[in-house]
Amino acid sequence: MHGAGAATLDRVAWVELSSVTLPLAVPVSDAKVLTGRQRPMTEVVFLFAEIGTEGGHEGIGFGYAKRAGGPGQFAHAAEIAPALIGEDPRDIGRLWTKLAWAGASAGRGGLAVQAIAAFDIALWDLKAKRAGLPLAKLLGAHRDSVRCYDTSGGFLHAPLEEVLDNASAALASGIGGIKIKVGHPDRAEDLRRVTAVRERLGDAVPLMVDANQQWDRPAALRMGRALEEFGLTWIEEPLDAHDAEGHADLARALDTPIATGEMLTSVAEHRALIDARAADVLQPDAPRIGGITEFLRLAVLADHHRLGLAPHFAMEIHLHLAAAYPSEPWVEHFDWLDPLFDERLEISGGRMHVPPRPGLGITLSEQARAWTTRRTRVGARP
Repeated sequence: MHGAGAATLDRVAWVELSSVTLPLAVPVSDAKVLTGRQRPMTEVVFLFAEIGTEGGHEGIGFGYAKRAGGPGQFAHAAEIAPALIGEDPRDIGRLWTKLAWAGASAGRGGLAVQAIAAFDIALWDLKAKRAGLPLAKLLGAHRDSVRCYDTSGGFLHAPLEEVLDNASAALASGIGGIKIKVGHPDRAEDLRRVTAVRERLGDAVPLMVDANQQWDRPAALRMGRALEEFGLTWIEEPLDAHDAEGHADLARALDTPIATGEMLTSVAEHRALIDARAADVLQPDAPRIGGITEFLRLAVLADHHRLGLAPHFAMEIHLHLAAAYPSEPWVEHFDWLDPLFDERLEISGGRMHVPPRPGLGITLSEQARAWTTRRTRVGARP
C-alpha cells in the first residue's frame, strides 16, 4: 500500500503518548459488582495521544480502560506509534489501516483497536483544527445540540434517596433525561427504585434503566415485562453483550426499546447485532471500537437500518459524532472526566451544545498532567 506521496503538504513529525490515572471520588458499583463478577471501580486509566506535524498543527485523542487494560493499551500504542511518523495526517482512513497492520497479530478488536482509537481521534481533532471547525461541523452536523441524559447519579452503590436527589439536581442543571442502574439481586428492589424515580420525575421526563448484562434470558423477559408500565426510553444491556439472538428475542417481545453495544470492540460485533435486529438503539463507544473512523462506518449502517443512536461515555468525543447522526440521538452525560480538561460543555434545555472551538474543543488540564504515570514520544518537535 502506498504511503504519503507528492500531494502531501504536511507530515506527522512527532507523537506523544501519556497514561493518566483518574481517581473516582466514590467507588462505583453496578450489577456486576453486586453479583461478585467485578470489584467496585475506583479509577479510570486514560491513554492520551498527542500528534504534531512539521507544519506546526497538533491534535489530541484519547481512549480509556476501566478496572484493567490501561497498561496494555499504552504498551500496544507505543509499539505501533512509529508507523505514523512521516505520514500525511489527513489520510486518516489509510493510517487506521496502517496502524492495524502494524499490530496485526493482536487482532482487529479489543485492546488492539482501543490503542488505535487514541491516534485516530487525535488525527480527526487535528484535521478539524486545521480547518478551523468544530469536529461536528467538519463531519457535517445535523444539529448544533444533542439530547443528553445523566448516568453518574444512578449507580447501585447509591442509596435510593441519593439517587432521587441526584436525578432532581441533574434536571435542574439542564440535563434532559435520567438513567439508573438495575440488576440488583433482589428483583423487588429494582422495581422499588424504578417506581420511586419515575414518581419523582413524573411521566414526561425520559427515563432509562441499565442492567449491565446482569440477567439471563428468562429473567430479562420477566423484568422487561414488569418494567413496561414505566414508559422507559430504553432497557440497556439486559443480557450478555454478545448475545445477539437473546437481545433480538427480547426486542420482539417487549414494547420498551432495547439498547446495547457499549461493551463491543469492533464494527463487526455491532454488525452482528444489526443483522439479528437485536437492538432498537445502538450504543457504540468510539474509543472502544477503534476511533472516529470506525464509528462513522458503523453510523452509516445504523442509519441505514433506522436505528437509534446513544453513544456510550466520553461525551467530549461523542457529542460531535451524535450531532452528525441523521436521526435525533442521545449523548450520555458523565462529569467524571471534568478534571482532565480545561473546558466545560454547555448544557441547557435538556441538550448538550456543540462547542464553537475547533476540533474536539478540549485541552489537557494541569491536573491531567499531574496524574500522568507514564509517557513516551516518537519523532521530534520541529
